[in-house]
Amino acid sequence: MKTILTLLAVFVFSGIATADYTLDYGWEDTATLLGMYPLECYIDDLVTTPPGPVHTGDQALYVEKTISGTPQGFVGWVVGLVDGDQVTVNLWFYDDSPSGYPSGRIWAHWNDDPNDPAAYNGSASGNGTYTSGIGWEELSYTWTVASGHTGIIIEARVYGDSASVCHLDDISITAPDLAEIRFPGYVVALQRSTWADIKASF
Repeated sequence: MKTILTLLAVFVFSGIATADYTLDYGWEDTATLLGMYPLECYIDDLVTTPPGPVHTGDQALYVEKTISGTPQGFVGWVVGLVDGDQVTVNLWFYDDSPSGYPSGRIWAHWNDDPNDPAAYNGSASGNGTYTSGIGWEELSYTWTVASGHTGIIIEARVYGDSASVCHLDDISITAPDLAEIRFPGYVVALQRSTWADIKASF
């Protein structure tokens, strides 16, 4: 009987450790980007509907490059990860230039300091797919954590010359329930809170 109870406990705790949850964010508040690299590489602002373009809701994020190259705009941050964890991101880009640039892309880098969104611990790579210029288009990618990393910063990248523009809306991040998802404005997962945390918030 003791053995059976021990096995049940292992299965229960294993189930808890491997459960995932998803949070969505749509730039409906006053926040824009979590950060960017290099500094001032993007003009970031909110647009409303009308005039838009907005995918859903009343607002979307406007990002305009101020430099050449491939600057990074930080749109999501997951901390508290361990090796083997997976993080999946879905993000809508607006690109209406089918014959060329600008184009959007999802990328990421490791960040192992949960207190500093500017920390950098190596590229995590990302999606090989760029937006195709059809207007609103959803890009997705899944990262698997390896090499002892504990956090990841999700990047939205705009490709093209200086002054190239894309709009972003409706980002969705799925992560293990023991990790913490942060969006611009530091929207934190209530699902992660312990019962004591929830009681203390009231």
